[in-house]
This record gives sequence, C-alpha cells and structure tokens, in this order.
Amino acid sequence: MSPTPITVRPARADELDTLARWAEAMAFETEGKRLDPVTVRAGIAAGLADPAKARYFVAERAGEPVGTLMLTTEWSDWRNAWWWWIQSVYVAPAARRGGVFRALYAEAERLARATPGVCGLRLYVENDNRRAQATYAALGMEDARYRVFEAGFSRG
Repeated sequence: MSPTPITVRPARADELDTLARWAEAMAFETEGKRLDPVTVRAGIAAGLADPAKARYFVAERAGEPVGTLMLTTEWSDWRNAWWWWIQSVYVAPAARRGGVFRALYAEAERLARATPGVCGLRLYVENDNRRAQATYAALGMEDARYRVFEAGFSRG
C-alpha cells in the first residue's frame, strides 16, 4: 500500500494558530530562540492578509496539516527579475523524512516557473544543518556562496 499523498495549498486565515505554533517551534529547534508569541502571531496575520508581504503554503496528508513554508520576494537589479525566498519552513515531527518539504518545494518551484519575471528560488540555512543542506542539494539547489549578515533593531 502506498503512503497517502501530500497536497499543498495556500494557507488559510483560520490556520494562524498552527502557523504561529510551528514558527515558534522552528525558531527553537533551529536556533534555540524563544520568540514572542504575540509578535509572531501578529507577523503571520499580517503576511496572511497581504500577499505582498508573504505567501504561506500548507502541506496536508489525509486532510491534516503536516508542514508549511512562506514565500517572500526580493528584487534583483542584476537580473531585472524577482527572487522568491523560501522561509519559515516547518514540518511536523511525525511527518519528517516523508516527502513533506519535497512537496512544498515542488509547489513553490512550479509557481515560480509559471510566474513571469521570477528568476529563481533562494533560501538560507543554518551553517551546521547538514541534513537540510543535503535535502536542498537533492532537490537541485546549489550553495550560492553567500553568508547572511544582519543588524537587528530593537522595536520596543
């Protein structure tokens, strides 16, 4: 018997709590960071309400949400086109290593290729997360040879 297929669809506003819970879990699992739940919930609500900010997708198996990713955009003057950034990836622990990210990535890639003016997909990954790096390479992604620097600003 084959496993139940994974479907991917745009996230719905009524999934805000699940997406926020997953964002908090992802931040803790990958970076050991505890996020402010009120801020995360407000940020995801803003993204769900405004596709110019972000587009969220949910993977389902047998009608149950098992993973998510968010797409954001970055203008490239070098290419006169848009990069789509894959962010806020989370797969529920019980569904890991079961093709959930592959399905989410396939949908993001399909949409990007079908959208005029999109030059590709990008994502960032923790330096030491070899398992994720191997997954991305297996999907045809390459190391872009960039490091990310940031200057965070406190908004209190």
